[in-house]
Amino acid sequence: MHNKTIAELAKGLRSGEFSSVELTTAFLGRIKQHSSLNSYITVTEDLALQAAEAADARLAKGDAELLTGIPVAQKDIFCTAGVKTTCGSKILDNFIAPYNATVVDKFNNAGAVMLGKLNMDEFAMGSSNETSYYGVVRNPWDINTVPGGSSGGTAAAVAARLAVCATGTDTGGSIRQPAALCGITGLKPTYGRVSRYGMIAYASSLDQGGPMTRSAEDAAIMLQTMAGFDEKDSTSVDLPVPDYRAGLSNSLEGLKIGLPKEFFGEGLNSDVAIALEAAINEYRKLGAQVTEISMPTLKLAIPAYYVIAPAECSANLSRFDGVRFGYRCENPADLTDLYTRSRGEGFGKEVKRRILMGTYALSAGYYDAYYIKAQKIRRLISEDFKRALSEVDVIMGPVTPSTAFGIGEKIGNPIEMYLSDIYTIAINLAGVPAMSVPAGFANGMPVGLQIIGNYFSEDRLLNIAHQYQQVTDWHQQAPKGFE
Repeated sequence: MHNKTIAELAKGLRSGEFSSVELTTAFLGRIKQHSSLNSYITVTEDLALQAAEAADARLAKGDAELLTGIPVAQKDIFCTAGVKTTCGSKILDNFIAPYNATVVDKFNNAGAVMLGKLNMDEFAMGSSNETSYYGVVRNPWDINTVPGGSSGGTAAAVAARLAVCATGTDTGGSIRQPAALCGITGLKPTYGRVSRYGMIAYASSLDQGGPMTRSAEDAAIMLQTMAGFDEKDSTSVDLPVPDYRAGLSNSLEGLKIGLPKEFFGEGLNSDVAIALEAAINEYRKLGAQVTEISMPTLKLAIPAYYVIAPAECSANLSRFDGVRFGYRCENPADLTDLYTRSRGEGFGKEVKRRILMGTYALSAGYYDAYYIKAQKIRRLISEDFKRALSEVDVIMGPVTPSTAFGIGEKIGNPIEMYLSDIYTIAINLAGVPAMSVPAGFANGMPVGLQIIGNYFSEDRLLNIAHQYQQVTDWHQQAPKGFE
């Protein structure tokens, strides 16, 4: 059962081939069997079985949606009422969320079964899932390598078949990069397409939730549930949600693909480049036209991002002060000591680094020199995407410069770690949607192809990814030992 897609499982549940309780029990067993991956922070076994029983009753009444009875998992950045929500941090190790994130409510209303909360880089700050207070997550393709981050627990769990599908969030590549490194499909929607209410903020103008699945069709089913306007989120966009599955089978004849020369230059591993070229050739066979384009502002994305994101994080994380909720130091001498020690003991090294960077960039005398300039660069990057996407239908390129790197290999070098997101960060600055699609292997490890579209063109991206997955089977491959 664990190798079936959402659509296949939904069909089996409706036909009575198996029950949601049986399906959920099977996945809970796999989670225990493969606990060494460390992909889950919290497993909600009792709640999952209760939800499965409710789903079976709903199925029996004929009142089921596609996700009814399907075992899913939530990244531990989404608030879940009555269940610990940690954001991968010691400072929230004792935090029981009093309400659900809108995304969680949407899954609950659809009758999905939550298996638990997934491991992640602390406050979504990291590219390897090594900054989590709960320990590193291991990549099921090679347990000595990282799964990527910050949604590393999600990517590892979906790749290892420890959940049918799961949620992720993407601030600078945190859905697409781990999806690429773990050989699964990941979609970062247009900013504002999925509600951020109840999603603990890292950088508010960049964060976006999205689906992480094995196939584009499953991603379409998940996004159908996740997307939509939410009056509780001031950044939510009030636009109709299309039927994401309706156009999956549309022909790609005449599709115009742009390949930015800035994506295929120095820094891209040659074996990854070979796999990507093979993937792009498949699109040529499907009728697409491929042209080289130039996006000169892409090289400015990393410095702009690492001013804007830390600046927003320094503001967002100021609420974690040891007063209202979360970790509190013992026996504080006064209020300043309470703040200082609670944060000093509760936050990890990478979070502290980014708070300091952001506070510095926003401080008097440096705000104009750094933050304002970074925002101007962001506008230039957005205009570059608009121009490019007026000439081509989609942009394609790598997700990561290389395949998954070794645990501990980059954690001591923040600059090298930040460069892991060199191909993904610009997309968040512009707010456009993008996907990572399994596109082969390099030295036995997965490679992801990035597909970037215009604003609110998720249906087109899913169609393009789905058609590729009809002529390849990379997305069906399972890591050895997890088949």
